[in-house]
Amino acid sequence: MRDDGLFDATVAATYDADHADRFAPEVLGPAVDVLAELAEGGRVLELAVGTGRVALALHAAGVEAAGIECSQAMADVMAAKPGAQQVPVVIGDMATTRVPGPFSLVFLVYSSITNLLTQDAQLACFANAAAHLAPGGRFVIEVGVPPLRRLPPGSKFVAHDASARHIGVDEIDVVAQRMTCHHTYVRDDGSASVFRSHHRYASPAEYDLMARLAGLDLFERWAGWDRAPFTADSTSHISVWQKPIGGAG
Repeated sequence: MRDDGLFDATVAATYDADHADRFAPEVLGPAVDVLAELAEGGRVLELAVGTGRVALALHAAGVEAAGIECSQAMADVMAAKPGAQQVPVVIGDMATTRVPGPFSLVFLVYSSITNLLTQDAQLACFANAAAHLAPGGRFVIEVGVPPLRRLPPGSKFVAHDASARHIGVDEIDVVAQRMTCHHTYVRDDGSASVFRSHHRYASPAEYDLMARLAGLDLFERWAGWDRAPFTADSTSHISVWQKPIGGAG
């Protein structure tokens, strides 16, 4: 499961500011549009709902949403936002926690699937998503592609950002399929904070196998929310799997 202590009150207090780019209309808007379209008017469930960036935007767009979140501190930040009272959140592990359903869409964005640090946990998450879906419902993940092609021989570090507000370096263990992301955030007052998160990455093919084992079929895969084709040069993918119409509820 995800490390519950990672997203504590200190991290939660500055999470939205540290990820302000993800709230930009040109970033959030297309994601909300695609997810609402895939929901086809039904209820949606966000796994790792966090501070509510996507779920609350879906609610504002008229989509009935709910969430699962392991961090009470993150959920508390969400609860203070407009509309949060209409988006119920259950505290628990996204790989095992069940909430009343069914849903027409279950989704997991911003590479949160990689916060589950074992293959078994990720497989359990796929199974949990499938269990929440109505027949014909869809499971969506947004996840980055690990920068293995940029990794120099003999090295394990790849820089992914260097701006005035943020420095990010990925530390990659290609044998264990693990990655540690090292972040330094610079505040407006000149102070800085360090954040490290651990991840297990997988290939699209491995995710497809997890989906098949959970009884889901691949429906679509894009490089981003603009539905651009996924290619060997893509740095992320949006993958959509569907529960067969004749599947068990």
